Amino acid sequence: MSTIVEFQRRPSALAYMTGALHRAAPPDRVAALPPLRFVWHGMRIERDEVARFATLTGLAASGRVPVLYLHTVGFRLLMALLTHRDWPLPIWRALQVRNHLVQHRPVMVGEVLELETRAAGHRVLDKGIEVDLRTTARLQDRTAWESIATFYYRGRFGEAGAASPLARAPATGEQELARWRTADGVGLRFGRLTGDYNGIHLWTPYARLSGFRRAFHHPQLVLGQSLARLPALDPDAPQRLDAWLKGPVFYGSEVVLRGTPAPGATVFGLFADGDPRPAIVGRWSGAAEDIAQDAGLAAGAAPLPKAQVATV
Repeated sequence: MSTIVEFQRRPSALAYMTGALHRAAPPDRVAALPPLRFVWHGMRIERDEVARFATLTGLAASGRVPVLYLHTVGFRLLMALLTHRDWPLPIWRALQVRNHLVQHRPVMVGEVLELETRAAGHRVLDKGIEVDLRTTARLQDRTAWESIATFYYRGRFGEAGAASPLARAPATGEQELARWRTADGVGLRFGRLTGDYNGIHLWTPYARLSGFRRAFHHPQLVLGQSLARLPALDPDAPQRLDAWLKGPVFYGSEVVLRGTPAPGATVFGLFADGDPRPAIVGRWSGAAEDIAQDAGLAAGAAPLPKAQVATV
């Protein structure tokens, strides 16, 4: 029996984060992921929310939303899935490691979309497991935007298999494109946009318990700040953003953006606090290739078995 969870309003962070507190330890094997599908009906692109996103990231607020916007405000739907009682892996072990976003057409302020998220695949690695969540945003039954977000859970889950075809990040150029110091105290403000109130982004003592020196930025925030400093793409044309999240960017870090701008595409790396290793590697291009095919996943959403539908 599969489960479809339908939201008629914005998923409540209080509800899903409370549920995350009552989770057992992860299993030592994951043979298959549960057939869960989460749907957010009537997701409206709100002007004031777009403005808050623009203030925090520096990405221009206009009638069209940036390619990163739906990944940010729609992230609470992913959080709801990852904290669902049938999901076998605890959210406190999850780390975002890759994001692949495609915007097929401009998404305008005021439009009302249907957002859907489901588990698309997983792979066992030497020291953990990766899970791909596929999200689509539809307008009048046409896909306007889609993403594959990959999460990594540390642990031993059995014999390791092949890595994702998208696991390897491209090489970044050496040209310095921008330099700035990230702000302190923005974790809660950005958390209100994403619905991600993970303590690693809010409290240093909690972050230390998870193996980090101190609390650090949501990846979407510093990724957005990086895009805001790159040559802009045509907002009316399709866009693709690939991001490899290599390490944390702590609050108050001095960061350097390096890359190689080129017509229609830029490969870039964000380096923090003098570390020679990039915290984020990205590729932003004016293209709309099939990300599911690139990731080695089925091109379409396979029909679920007989479903139990829950409306929230």
